Amino acid sequence: MELLHCPSSSTYKPKLSFHNHLFSRRNSNGVHFESIWRKSRSAVVNAAVDSGRGGVVKTAATAVVVEKPTTERCRFEVLSGKPLPFGATARDGGVNFAVFSRNATAATLCLITLSDLPEKRVTEQIFLDPLANKTGDVWHVFLKGDFENMLYGYKFDGKFCPEEGHYFDSSQIVLDPYAKAIVSRGEYGVLGPEDECWPPMAGMVPSASDQFDWEGDLPLKFPQRDFVIYEMHVRGFTNHESSETKYPGTYLGVVEKLDHLKELGVNCIELMPCHEFNELEYYSYNSVLDDYKFNFWGYSTVNFFSPMGRYSSAGLSNCGLGAINEFKYLVKEAHKRGIEVIMDVVFNHTAEGNENGPILSFRGIDNSVFYTLAPKGEFYNYSGCGNTFNCNNPIVRQFIVDCLRYWVIEMHVDGFRFDLASILTRSSSSWNAVNVYGNSIDGDVISTGTPLTSPPLIDMISNDPILRGVKLIAEAWDCGGLYQVGMFPHWGIWSEWNGKYRDMVRQFIKGTDGFSGAFAECLCGSPNLYQKGGRKPWNSINFVCAHDGFTLADLVTYNNKHNLANGEDNKDGENHNNSWNCGEEGEFASIFVKKLRKRQMRNFFLCLMVSQGVPMIYMGDEYGHTKGGNNNTYCHDNYINYFRWDKKDESSSDFLRFCGLMTKFRHECESLGLDGFPTAERLQWHGHTPRTPDWSETSRFVAFTLADKVKGELYIAFNASHLPVTITLPERPGYRWQPLVDTGKPAPFDFLTDDVPERETAAKQYSHFLDANQYPMLSYSSIILLLSSSDDA
Repeated sequence: MELLHCPSSSTYKPKLSFHNHLFSRRNSNGVHFESIWRKSRSAVVNAAVDSGRGGVVKTAATAVVVEKPTTERCRFEVLSGKPLPFGATARDGGVNFAVFSRNATAATLCLITLSDLPEKRVTEQIFLDPLANKTGDVWHVFLKGDFENMLYGYKFDGKFCPEEGHYFDSSQIVLDPYAKAIVSRGEYGVLGPEDECWPPMAGMVPSASDQFDWEGDLPLKFPQRDFVIYEMHVRGFTNHESSETKYPGTYLGVVEKLDHLKELGVNCIELMPCHEFNELEYYSYNSVLDDYKFNFWGYSTVNFFSPMGRYSSAGLSNCGLGAINEFKYLVKEAHKRGIEVIMDVVFNHTAEGNENGPILSFRGIDNSVFYTLAPKGEFYNYSGCGNTFNCNNPIVRQFIVDCLRYWVIEMHVDGFRFDLASILTRSSSSWNAVNVYGNSIDGDVISTGTPLTSPPLIDMISNDPILRGVKLIAEAWDCGGLYQVGMFPHWGIWSEWNGKYRDMVRQFIKGTDGFSGAFAECLCGSPNLYQKGGRKPWNSINFVCAHDGFTLADLVTYNNKHNLANGEDNKDGENHNNSWNCGEEGEFASIFVKKLRKRQMRNFFLCLMVSQGVPMIYMGDEYGHTKGGNNNTYCHDNYINYFRWDKKDESSSDFLRFCGLMTKFRHECESLGLDGFPTAERLQWHGHTPRTPDWSETSRFVAFTLADKVKGELYIAFNASHLPVTITLPERPGYRWQPLVDTGKPAPFDFLTDDVPERETAAKQYSHFLDANQYPMLSYSSIILLLSSSDDA
C-alpha cells in the first residue's frame, strides 16, 4: 500500500456541524409521497413540531470550530486502503475504512476521541484522495496508530440540490452505515449537552482484541412449527421497579428474567427494535400526563449494524463495545435456556425523515441512492414516517443482506421479523430492468414503488447461503395501501404475521355472526392463504394482540380506544379494533362483566394454542396487562408500557397459570404443530351434534376432534353465543370423554391438572352429562376434552 501524505491541520479551521436535528414532517397532497400518517408510530412527529399542539422539541446548535495547534502532527500512518469490506475493519495491525458514495466529489474521514465528542471537536481529519483513496464508488483508507477511545465519522462534499435528490454538506459529520456501534449519549432518556435531543454521534473504531466468549454457542435450529413466540420490548420488560433486577431496562435485565419465559413455555423471543435509534426523537412535553414523549418502541433506525447502546448497562464504556457484548450475552443465555432470538428489523425507512429531517447518515452519504425518490426529489412515504428506504436498489439491497448476515454470524440471532415488509417488494427509484435483471423485459413499464412479483431483495435473502436457513417473518403490508398477507413473495421459506387470523378470531370470539367458517380456517393454519402457494401451517404467525393495538386485557375491556394520554386528542391509533368490552366500558365494571372478561381472555388464549401455525404472545398478556385502553403507546416510557412484575406475582393472577398450562399442553400434543394442513383423516368437524357442523351466517359454534399420537384424541369446542348450550359428543365405544379445559369454570378448575384440589369432585360434577355422552357449555366459553378408556373413568 502506498504511504500517503497526512495534511497538516495548522491552518485549517472548519466550522463543523455533527447533525442538524430540527425535524419536521411536511404534509403534501402528492399521490405517492404524501404524508401518510402511520397510525402506530409517525403521528407524533408532526405533533412534536407543531406549536398548535403544545409540543416543542428541544433543539440546540451543533456547530463546532476545530482548531489545531500549529505544532500538532498527524498521529496516524495513512495508506491507501482497500475498498472491501465496507465499514471499519481491524486488520494487519491497523484499521481499514471503506464507505460507498457514488455522487460525492470529496470525502474526509473524521476521527474523534471519546472526550472530544461531547465537546463537538474533531480530533483528526484524513482527506481522501479521489485517485489513491477511491475505487469505483468506494472511498477507502488504511490507518495505523493509536485508536484507543477513538470514534469516527465522515464528511462528504458534492451537490446540494434536493430537486435532484442530493443533500451533500461538507459541514456535516455523518455516520458510517456499516459502523458496528454508535456512541452518543450514555444514558437512556437523558438529554445531551445544552439539552440537545440530537447530540453528536460517531461510530466505534474496532480493535483486533475485541473478542467475546460464546462458550460454544450454536444455533438451536428448532423447527418453526414448534415455536411459541413472545413479542417483547427490552426496556419495557424489566424497567418497572417491581422487576427488582440489577440492571433494569437493559439486555442484562432481560437475562435476569428469562426463566419466567421458560416457565411460560416460550421458546422464541421476538425483540422489538434493538438497532440504534434515538429515543429522544419525539421528545416533547405531554401536558396530559405532565411528562415527556419518547420514541419508546424504536421503529426509527439510526444505524442498522449497531445494537441500541442505551439498552446496555455499560453506557459509553469501551466506545460501544459494551453494548455489543451485552447483546451477545443475552443471545447466549437465551440459547442456554432453549429460547431462540428473533429481531424486529425496520428496513422500510430510517430516522432521517423527509426533506425536513436531519442529516445523520444515508442522506449525507448519497441520498439519491438510499431513498426512494420522485422525479423532483420528493420522498416517497410508503412507511408513513417521512421516507422509504430504496430497498431494491442494488447498493441498498446488498447493504441489507450484509447487515442481516452480520447479525446472524457475529451476533448469533436466529431470525428476523421485517417491519412493513411489503416495502421490500416495491421497485426502487429509477427502476430499470437492465440494471436489475441484466436485460430488458418486454412491456416493462414498472414505475417507482410498483410491487414486484420477484423482488430482487427478497430473492437475494431467500437464496443467500447464510440467511435462507434462519427464520424470516414478514409484516406483509405497508402504509401505502399494499396488503400482501397470504401473497408475500416467499420462495417457500418466508412466514407472515397473519393479520387476517387476528381479525377473524377477534370477530368470532366476541360473537359476531358470519365468521364461523373463517374461524375454522384459522384453526387449521389458514390454508385459504398458504396452502395454494405451497407453504405450510407454520408459515402463519398467529396472534391476537401485538405491540400496536389493544393488549389482551384491553381487548375485552374497551369498545373504543382511549388515547388521550398521547396528547393528540384521541386522534391517533386504529379506530377499528374488533374489540368488545363485555357490556361495560372500562376497568370499573360489575362482577358479572369482570368474570365474562376473564372467560373471554381464556377463550382467546386457548384458541391461539390449539390453532395450527405458530402462536405469538405479546409481552404482559400472560398476566392481563392493561394500557388503559390506549392502542398506540409508542411514546410512553412509563408504567403504560412496562411489564408489571408485581401484577404477575399476585395470587389473583390465575390467568398466568392458565397460559402456562396451555402452552405446555400445546408442546405435549403432536397434533397442534403439524408440518402440513390437517386432513379429514385427522380432523373432523362437529356442531351441537357430532358430524353436523353449522357454517351458516348465524352460527356461533365451532367444534372438532383431532387425532393425536400422544394424547389419543382431542375434542375442542368454542361457543361464542350469548346462550349456553348442551352438546352431544362423538361416540367412541370403549372410551369416555373427560374434561381437561373449560374456560367457563373459575380457576383452578378452568384447567384440571392432577394437582388441583378436589379435582375428582370437580370432574364428577358433569359425570351425569358425560354418561349420556353430552357436555354443557356456558355462553362465551371453550373446552378441551380428552378420550380415556371407560375402565379408567
